[in-house]
Amino acid sequence: MEHGILSLLPPVLALVLVLITKRVLLSLGAGIIVGALMVHQTEDMFVNAAIADIAGTVTSIFWTADGVNTWEFYIILFLFLLGMIAALITITGGGRAFGEWALARVKTRAGAQFTAGFLGIIIFIDDYFNSLTVGNVSRPLTDRHRISRAKLAYVVDSTAAPMCVISPVSSWGAYIITIIGGILATHGVAQYGSLQAFLMIAPMNFYAVFAIIAVFAVAYWKLDIGPMRTHEHRAMETGELVDRSRGAIPGENEETVPQTDGKVADLVIPILILIGATVLFMVITGIQGTEGDAGLLAIFENTDVAAALLYGGLISFASALILAFVRRIRVSQIGLGLWSGVKSMLPAVYILVFAWTIIEVIDALGTGEYLASQVDTFIPAALLPVLLFVLAGFMAFSTGTSWGTFAIMLPIAGDIAAAVDITLMLPVLAAVLAGSIFGDHCSPISDTTILSSAGAGSHHIDHVLTQLPYALLIGITACGSFLVLGLTGSTLLGLATGAALLALLLFAVRIYTKRLDNSSAAVS
Repeated sequence: MEHGILSLLPPVLALVLVLITKRVLLSLGAGIIVGALMVHQTEDMFVNAAIADIAGTVTSIFWTADGVNTWEFYIILFLFLLGMIAALITITGGGRAFGEWALARVKTRAGAQFTAGFLGIIIFIDDYFNSLTVGNVSRPLTDRHRISRAKLAYVVDSTAAPMCVISPVSSWGAYIITIIGGILATHGVAQYGSLQAFLMIAPMNFYAVFAIIAVFAVAYWKLDIGPMRTHEHRAMETGELVDRSRGAIPGENEETVPQTDGKVADLVIPILILIGATVLFMVITGIQGTEGDAGLLAIFENTDVAAALLYGGLISFASALILAFVRRIRVSQIGLGLWSGVKSMLPAVYILVFAWTIIEVIDALGTGEYLASQVDTFIPAALLPVLLFVLAGFMAFSTGTSWGTFAIMLPIAGDIAAAVDITLMLPVLAAVLAGSIFGDHCSPISDTTILSSAGAGSHHIDHVLTQLPYALLIGITACGSFLVLGLTGSTLLGLATGAALLALLLFAVRIYTKRLDNSSAAVS
């Protein structure tokens, strides 16, 4: 039956509850239950029917009439493997060893920030792992060059989620590819698979792309604005890397002490193996999917992403485990580390299952079709990408979670695009992903922001206040890019527009900071 404006009730309820409670699972669960009741409201025993429908949807995630649902099941196993790999790298002391290696080779302040930025790009398998590892690895190097902890936290945070969200070989990539796959299947989009769609979306994620670029521009040109300027000047002039008046420094006392004789290879080998093995199995499964007679693009269109991630993760995990035994780490310590790695991924798994479920509920209610009819009446389709970017940014800022925003907004954006203009499918999905990272960077309750503060050894409130001006600059840049993308449909023009706008904004900031420096020099 047609639900009209009432079809908005489940997603709106989920959004309101997220804003009030800050609990994504509870909010998504409430939306799922209310939506299922609405779907079956005309049936006898509709409560039982709704419960059975939810149970059937959840069960189908893991089991179908043909047996195990390998796609979803493999993705979940891959997430657990990532948590265990991260734990093993920490235990073996690979992160610490890499930091000491870099310390002897990097001689400048800009070089130290570049090193942290490059680490953020390289260590992209998971944002939690990235935030904590890059901060701890880089801290000895940045401390020596009198770089404030707030600046390090900015570098860490602005490369962690932005890199994870555009990399298919990451916990984020696996999560997003799975959701996209469900959206494409729901709307009968068959011209590209979920992996190909993700790779096409990545360069459209303008906020993530320009946030990474800005990190290096800020380091090279010393673009310290707002509260960041105060922190950097204090660090350079007095050697005080944090504001001591705020109390104890977070992240200074680590519960788990890594091996002191760890090697750089303990970090590099598992990550390189994860990347290499996953790509290899993507090619192998792609060849099998095309029966061995296709070009490279066709191979990646038909690859089994979930299986490739699982196989690559297993080989990487085995290599990390072997390195742990080679370092003669106690079995009990390894066991505790592996269990902590599994537990660290449980929230991601829970959200993923709820996301798969709410996709089906929203589709059954026709929420997207109703929203699309309203948007088509009052809002030009070309403005959808920029409007969804702003909306997703507001949601992520208010809730502190990118993944929760993905779960709610991606299905709705897909439904709107399918009803209004199917050619906007990828741009609107990219806008939601980009807006979610933007809001996450601005939010004081974001878990990644909190972990970046802890990893860098910065007071959390200092990190939030110093990062906000940079996030807003990149947000303005992304708005310009999404406006052009919606109007022209060209990713290249969107990137060119964003690059020009970012260069203009950074140039203005550089002139402003130089004037401040000259004024300070004249006074002294």
